[in-house]
Amino acid sequence: MKYVLALDQGTTSSRAILFDEQGAPRAVAQKEFRQLFPQPGWVEHDPQEIWSTQIGVAAEVLARAGLKPTDLAAVGITNQRETTLLWDRATGAPVHPAIVWQDRRTAEFCDRLKRDGHADLIQRKTGLVIDAYFSASKLRWLLDHVPGARSRAEAGQLAFGTVDTWLIWNLTGGRHHLTDATNASRTMLYHLPTGDWDAELLELLEIPRAILPEVRASSEVYAEATGLLAGVPVAGIAGDQQAALFGQVCTQPGMVKNTYGTGCFLLLNTGPQPIPSRNRLVSTVAWRAAGQTAFALEGSIFIAGAVVQWLRDGLGIIKTSADVEPLAASVPDNGDVYLVPAFAGLGAPHWDPYARGTITGLTRGATAAHLARAALEGIAHQVADVSHAMQADSGIAPKEFRVDGGACQNNLLMQFQADLLGVPVVRPIVSETTALGAAFLAGLAVGYWRDVEALSQLWRAERRFEPTMPAAQRERFRAGWREALDRARQSART
Repeated sequence: MKYVLALDQGTTSSRAILFDEQGAPRAVAQKEFRQLFPQPGWVEHDPQEIWSTQIGVAAEVLARAGLKPTDLAAVGITNQRETTLLWDRATGAPVHPAIVWQDRRTAEFCDRLKRDGHADLIQRKTGLVIDAYFSASKLRWLLDHVPGARSRAEAGQLAFGTVDTWLIWNLTGGRHHLTDATNASRTMLYHLPTGDWDAELLELLEIPRAILPEVRASSEVYAEATGLLAGVPVAGIAGDQQAALFGQVCTQPGMVKNTYGTGCFLLLNTGPQPIPSRNRLVSTVAWRAAGQTAFALEGSIFIAGAVVQWLRDGLGIIKTSADVEPLAASVPDNGDVYLVPAFAGLGAPHWDPYARGTITGLTRGATAAHLARAALEGIAHQVADVSHAMQADSGIAPKEFRVDGGACQNNLLMQFQADLLGVPVVRPIVSETTALGAAFLAGLAVGYWRDVEALSQLWRAERRFEPTMPAAQRERFRAGWREALDRARQSART
């Protein structure tokens, strides 16, 4: 039997997962790596550590399964998006640590772009809002602040890439400098209608075309790997959230998934045409495969599962993250306590970097259980905010929400989410949907799986949460949330 290897390079760890023909994970290896915080608001990674941990877990997972590279049909890559790397083409040595998607050092530069009137142009071309979250301003910072970088870039001596590009470069011994359409669409340099880098934006941001990778499909054979995985086709690439959408087999327009991780990422398949957002979401490439491009609307929520970590590490009211569910379930409701976890500002659809975490409704009767319940409900309310913006943009009312990520194992949260949305929330048997999406894309390219219809037969639900909350009660909760949200947004302005 052959297997497909998924390399899942995330923000805090690198993982490798082997999948069989049924889409079942057969072996997993994972290794965390360092998070670097050289200044307040700055977040960096060591590119060499990203590579060493990723190839290390690939070796480990093969050893655990007792397999050789010849037992692999293909390798697929999924990665933390927007994180920006720049390296020397001749030596492969990075010229600076990777600037992580969470990094805010370019916020003032992005504010200047907005003040100069470029927001409409950038949204029309890229589908994105101007924000330090995306790669372009990070790359501009590297060119401006690394000694000699701009002149070397203009001479074609440097290569830019997101994490997928860095992994491909190293997997192929520096022979291939490429990315896929999903990752390219997160740079703020990619023209959605034409599917390539945009000359006008490159000129506006003073970024030389010579440093950019070639944009390829998300499912095709790019090259054969060298080194540890010598001879194995590298055949699939997708940014983590698009990979999760594909792993959930949301391949038809109108299908939607939400990933509950450190943050939340809600994606709606909008079909063959991008939908411009009027409600501060972003339009992005869902994937490009078999000569066709699918697009998605996306809403990014900065703090989701991280609020549970705060309850554990910051307040000490729970010992493990799993403790939050029984604690929250020990009270019948939130006791009118609302927690807005705007610890890093607010993402979609508010995009307020100045909002701050806020708790409202505290009385002497409030307990740790009420706070735990309010924390979980705050995650669900943020998702509802994005979902309503998506429906307003697309005119599509989803029939169900497919969910994944660590926090989707919390039954109380999933039921409350279904109640707030008024649609079923469905949790799959295979929760490793990000890695599975990368495996699916790679497997399709080499004929390991026949077609998308074959993939849809592999997807199975583990549990379905049906909405049961009366509409009046739902609106009461939503009104309390909106009031708390307004106070969170006012807190930094008063």
